[in-house]
Order: sequence, then structure tokens, then C-alpha cells
Amino acid sequence: MSPWRRILGLLGLALLAAGGLLMVAPALWTLTSSLKEPAKVFSVPVQWLPNPVRLQNYVEAMRLAPFGRYFLNSIVVGAAVTILTLFFCTLAGFGFAKYDFWGRNVLFIAILSTLMIPFQVIMIPLYIIVRGMGWLNSYAGLIIPGAVSAFGVFMMRQFILSIPDELLAAARIDGSSEPGIYFRLILPLCKAPMTALAIFTFLDCWNNLLWPLIIISRVDLRTVALGLTEFQTVHGTSYHLLMAAATVATLPILVLFVVLQRNFIKGIVLTGLKG
Repeated sequence: MSPWRRILGLLGLALLAAGGLLMVAPALWTLTSSLKEPAKVFSVPVQWLPNPVRLQNYVEAMRLAPFGRYFLNSIVVGAAVTILTLFFCTLAGFGFAKYDFWGRNVLFIAILSTLMIPFQVIMIPLYIIVRGMGWLNSYAGLIIPGAVSAFGVFMMRQFILSIPDELLAAARIDGSSEPGIYFRLILPLCKAPMTALAIFTFLDCWNNLLWPLIIISRVDLRTVALGLTEFQTVHGTSYHLLMAAATVATLPILVLFVVLQRNFIKGIVLTGLKG
């Protein structure tokens, strides 16, 4: 390798490192601020290492709001939405990828076109439907509207297209039924893209604020995002407590990504190999 290429390579690495630090800095400031005394949160220059470390910020934040209940609600809603999304999206992706039926391409394009519609356009009709079903202030109102996604259908279809048709034909020759092919063959082979879709879905559900804000008014049904918004409204000037609550709210997502990161990256790489 020539000296110029080495220099360019080092410059590229330096730029990537600087960009990485720039992206990590806000999260690091949030973490350190959650451990500071109130007077030192906005100190200049920035105190990246809190001194002294104030762990009671977390205790006080958890005492001022029922974050335990908020976490339980978000976990229940996120898990239910993720499971339903994985089931329906893999089922639809299997149908679009491996079955030839009238209007298949038109229907698939119609599903993809919904990705261009902002949620703000459909939230009022969706609210009217949910209210008519009697699902306001309920888990059903939080879960059912997000039980399937057009992105998930597209993602699973793209991966299932890469599964050889001969494999499915061999299963049919061996006497397997179509549901048997789906459960015993398709789902095990889709582990990697399903992991990626699960992380996307759970993250989106965990951070969703607008829809719970519309349909939830009961305190015991608030999600973490909605609870943080209410906490900021009531204790907005207590930034050390707000940062502590925000740090706790991000921990489940970080744990989920660390545990599933290998399958997540593999799913992103493999999805879309065949169009």
C-alpha cells in the first residue's frame, strides 16, 4: 500500500472516530448528568465525570413517578405488538414470495404505498375506529393498530424470496401441509430477519408517544414515553432527575440490542439479496 493510501485510510478512520464520538456525546452527557448534583448539570466547561456521584437521583426520580408501572405497560405493549407483527408479516411475506395469485403484485404495491402516508393523516380515522370498538384506555387500543406493518411485510418477503422453491417442493413431496411448511421450514429459516424486525418493532413501540397520548388518559396505562413527557411537564426544571429517568428508559433497548445484535446485523445484511 502506498503512503498516500495509508494517509487517506488514517484520515478516514479519524473522521469515522470523530463522527462516532459526536453521536455518542449526547447519550454520554445524559448519563453523566443523571449522576450530578443539580447545580453542576449545566456547568461550563462540561463536567464529563460527575464528582460526587449522586445515585440518589435515580431513587428520587423513581419515587416521584410510577415508572415501574410505565415500564410494565411498555413491555407488555411492545412484546405483544412485536409478536403479532412477526407472525402477520412473516405470513404475508410467505404468501407474497411463494404463492402466485391474481392481483399479487398490485396488492403488494398497494401495501408498500402505505409507507408514504404519514401517521398524522390516519390518526383521526384510526381514533374514531378505536373509540367505536371501545378500546380507548385499554391495552387493545395500544396493541391492535400496530399489529402489522408494511415495512415488515416487505422485509420478510425480500428474505423469503431467497429461499429455494425446491426446498418447499421437497417438503410438499414428503407430505407436509402448507401450515407445516410455514411453521417448520419458513420460520426457522427466517430467524435472522425476524430478529432485525423484532428490534425495529419493539424500538418503535417503546418510543411511540403520539398514539398513546391520543387514546390514553389513565395514569395506570401510561407507557414509558408518555410517562417521561408527563414527568418533564411536572418536573421540567429538575434536569438531574429528568436525565435519570431518561437513562432508565433507554436501558431495555440497549440490553435488547446487545443480546440480539449478531442476528440483527445478519438480518439486515441478508434482507434484500433477491428482489
